[in-house]
Amino acid sequence: MICMEDRLRLISSIAPADGDKCPPAPEEMPDGHLLDEYSRAVISASEKVSPTVVNISVTQKGGQKGRMRFPREAQGTGSGFVFTGDGFILTNSHVVQNARKLDVSLPDGRSFQADVVGDDPDTDLAVIRISAPDLTAVELGDSQHLRVGQLVIAVGNPYGFQYSVTAGVVSALGRSLRSTTGRLIDSVIQTDAALNPGNSGGPLVNSSGEVIGVNTAIILPAQGICFSIAVNTAKFVAGRLMTYGRVKRSYLGIAGMDAPLHRRVVRFHGLEVETGFLATSIETGGPGARAGLRENDVIVAFDGCAVHGIDDLHQLLTEERIGTKFDMTVIRHTEKLELKVIPREKPAA
Repeated sequence: MICMEDRLRLISSIAPADGDKCPPAPEEMPDGHLLDEYSRAVISASEKVSPTVVNISVTQKGGQKGRMRFPREAQGTGSGFVFTGDGFILTNSHVVQNARKLDVSLPDGRSFQADVVGDDPDTDLAVIRISAPDLTAVELGDSQHLRVGQLVIAVGNPYGFQYSVTAGVVSALGRSLRSTTGRLIDSVIQTDAALNPGNSGGPLVNSSGEVIGVNTAIILPAQGICFSIAVNTAKFVAGRLMTYGRVKRSYLGIAGMDAPLHRRVVRFHGLEVETGFLATSIETGGPGARAGLRENDVIVAFDGCAVHGIDDLHQLLTEERIGTKFDMTVIRHTEKLELKVIPREKPAA
């Protein structure tokens, strides 16, 4: 048992002596330095990439599109960026489509007429070229290393306001976007960096000023939902466009749509899919017709890979499959058939 004297001695040893002050409470770390770091990152990246961003003025051909007639030439604008020192510029396919004349304005005030090197509507990418000295080229990054939440900066010419900079984050990765041709563009980057008409074709860059995407689309009237084509896709497509003027792909000469399969058919044949690609139209003399494919046949597998619908089939019809024989599994009424098909090179658009 502790006596009163021992208690007082214990308390006096713990309590501070007379005149001593209690230790001050730790001060809260101000947030100003965080905002300064953010600002420096955006400034550094935009200053690095802005000299490469161009404004593209497009004079489109007059003519007729469906029932609509365009007797006069239409004008449009877009963005792009120089990715080689000898004048190759990457932009969107929809920016340069149907163009009669392309005028490119550089940040230093110079203007040049450009020629279309290649166009790939399936990925909404195009390469154009100008002949100009002393060009600054961007540094291309690697979109495989992106993380959701990462800082990104978009540079472009929205509504003609040249070299505008917006910042945001990577909202999502691995999105798919439907191109004007109906083909899915894979590995699309979703960002909340503000994009507007005129930003199309401009670069999306990381905090180091490396291009990690090509700005391509917005969703109206949504806010903060914008999309960029991953730079790894752009590298592949740009290389093909510079070499061949287009991206080679194989095709079967068929048109159709996704269609469900009857559950009894799926169980009876032990199919891996419950839907397939229903052939509604077959080109005479095309690869599909030569293989014996008929209208209303449902393709459920190609080269041993399951086909759930048109998107799976598009992904399988690559350049490497041109001129090579493959097995194609189809359901005709309730019968399962194995056809041999040799895809041909898809004609240029």
